Amino acid sequence: MSATTPLNDEMLRHRLDAALTQVNGVLLGKPRQVKLAFTCLVAGGHLLLEDVPGVGKTTLAHALAATFDLDFQRIQFTSDLLPSDIIGVSVYERETGEFRFHPGPIFTRLLLADEINRATPKSQSALLEAMAEGQATVDGTTHVLPRPFFVVATQNPLDLAGTFPLPDSQLDRFMLRLSLDYPDPAAERALLTGESRRDMMEHLAPRLDVAAIGQLHAAAQAVTASGSLLDYLQALLTASRRHNDLRVGLSPRAGLALLAAARAWALLSGRAYVIPEDVQAVFVPTAAHRLVPGRGGHREAIARAILADTAVP
Repeated sequence: MSATTPLNDEMLRHRLDAALTQVNGVLLGKPRQVKLAFTCLVAGGHLLLEDVPGVGKTTLAHALAATFDLDFQRIQFTSDLLPSDIIGVSVYERETGEFRFHPGPIFTRLLLADEINRATPKSQSALLEAMAEGQATVDGTTHVLPRPFFVVATQNPLDLAGTFPLPDSQLDRFMLRLSLDYPDPAAERALLTGESRRDMMEHLAPRLDVAAIGQLHAAAQAVTASGSLLDYLQALLTASRRHNDLRVGLSPRAGLALLAAARAWALLSGRAYVIPEDVQAVFVPTAAHRLVPGRGGHREAIARAILADTAVP
């Protein structure tokens, strides 16, 4: 990272580099996806990992929790999961004659919502308030979640059996959506001949902590976005709203997410200012899942087309 970055704490910079190195050592051959996951966490967003089973989605979540020293809970989403299984429930105590709230697994710092689209929409919606506002309301009482609160959700492709598509309102709560895809031959050979990922997890050391995440988030917010950069970002938003193959383009909230992600990517790249390449790096993961295409349209392909057709001012 250069001297012009707002991350001027040398120790924190080295710890961040060590964190990236550690997670890349677990999730082999995926440096871009790892950097995007860090971007999402530093920017204060939530992450959706969509891919077939067995390519490292859960491994990435575990590695992030261990590397950032975050309290961790995992919820396996199934068709019979209830909202109370996620948020918690108030139980009547005969001794006191009062109801006592028993927090659910959502009250943690990093929540792995595993196979989120195997649960019904009713259970999926239990995450909405928590992801948007960092709180959960039960029986009229609001309970504040720990901060940072970071959801990593995994999702199977919708053509697999037993899945329920996430509604657009739920998708919009995720800052980034990533696909890990299959490893390249070299990375796969290293997986086949190397140490078990499960054994590696037991030896991961915390490289950052909650205080460091706060510092990184503040530094990302301080990254400069010039007027011309904002012109470019707005041009992308406008192009999505005018695209013939889209029924719904990007909202102002999507624009804010795109800017926050670009700032965090710039910070991780060692700069104190955003350049168009930062916006381009995060545009498809930030925008594609928020687009609503017409019949037969593909979100990611349309997002890439918008990016390719929008000129940099």
